[in-house]
Amino acid sequence: MAFSSEKESGDYNTTINVVPLVDIMLVLLIIFIITLPVMTHSVKIDLPRASNDPPPANPAKPINIAVAYNGAVTWDGQNMAPIEMIAKIKESAAQDPQPEVLLQIDRRARYDFAANVLFAVQRGGLKKIGFVADASGNL
Repeated sequence: MAFSSEKESGDYNTTINVVPLVDIMLVLLIIFIITLPVMTHSVKIDLPRASNDPPPANPAKPINIAVAYNGAVTWDGQNMAPIEMIAKIKESAAQDPQPEVLLQIDRRARYDFAANVLFAVQRGGLKKIGFVADASGNL
């Protein structure tokens, strides 16, 4: 918006030049006309339907494996040697449906003790593995 300069008679022209304003408004109008169909375009998505049915229960009894701070492993409360544990894991993996493994690791246990048990369970073919924490939230 520009004001014109002083005329020959010495009077100032105080009218506003609206031509640049009209040009800008026309450009904005064209931009909105072009972009409006893009903004209203929608993508159809099939969302899943909620149901009140409870998830199917796993009839297999879960397996509780605990790793003590010194590396001792217990299977449902019974002390277990690594070779015996691998055999039991393979036997449990053959069941249909597979039982869930609940792994409880003492927080003072070395990482390699826990990792060896976890890898043995995974290599044995058991797919449902969960970690059990104590009431304070620590593993």
